[in-house]
Amino acid sequence: MRAKRTLAGAGVRFELPAPGDRTARLDAVREVVYLLFNEGYAASSGEAWVRTDLCAEALRLGRMLAELTPRDPESLGLLALMELQSSRLPARTAPDGSPVLLEDQDRSRWDRLLVRRGLDLLSRVEALRGNAGPYALQAAIAPCHARAARAEDTDWERIAALYDGLVQVVPSPVVELNRAVAVGRAFGPEAGLEVVTPLRGAASLRSYHLLPAVAGDLECAAGQHAAARDDFLRAAALAGSAADRETMQRRAAECVAHADG
Repeated sequence: MRAKRTLAGAGVRFELPAPGDRTARLDAVREVVYLLFNEGYAASSGEAWVRTDLCAEALRLGRMLAELTPRDPESLGLLALMELQSSRLPARTAPDGSPVLLEDQDRSRWDRLLVRRGLDLLSRVEALRGNAGPYALQAAIAPCHARAARAEDTDWERIAALYDGLVQVVPSPVVELNRAVAVGRAFGPEAGLEVVTPLRGAASLRSYHLLPAVAGDLECAAGQHAAARDDFLRAAALAGSAADRETMQRRAAECVAHADG
């Protein structure tokens, strides 16, 4: 109430954007909501790996946006993506707060209500029959995990194909890095490393800890344990959060054990 009085006193007006401004405004709102969600889902700094309060707030805003724009595929796609990813939150951390990676999660702990909400939203997106944008495409990837009872049941070939489409819509090094993970799981670690290698020279990924983390994971799967150890240590040095740093250090130690064995 105090905030409303302050804004009224300052003469701030609330009005709908002109039709020509609507798309740009919606794009900006969606971007901010998803940035908020991502910071909660995998915190970029601090001691906690997950901030459920930020995820909950992003979901609240995403649901409001979807109510205001019920025929907008991207708003519905964003909400579907957040609902599906939020379903994994109960299994993303161990009792001591340490990270549990996707392939190691107890999928019985995933929130099936949130999964169902996300899938229902994807059905609404498909019914609109519009061109799939970046959020709708990312949301289409999430059910490949949600529908897999075990990590080894995941349809990685479909995920890789969806990332092929996503990289056409949003050509960026980060999307390419995510595609490398999917390609590596679908077609073998060497295929994934072929996607990663050109990304090592990308200026925008120079301080991005997930680049050496992904490279290390693929190298480890390919039996290149010394190279994987070096990449995991590089990822640990770049990581902003304590949980990410400790995870990368643990992966490096595992590589040393493999190499010694």
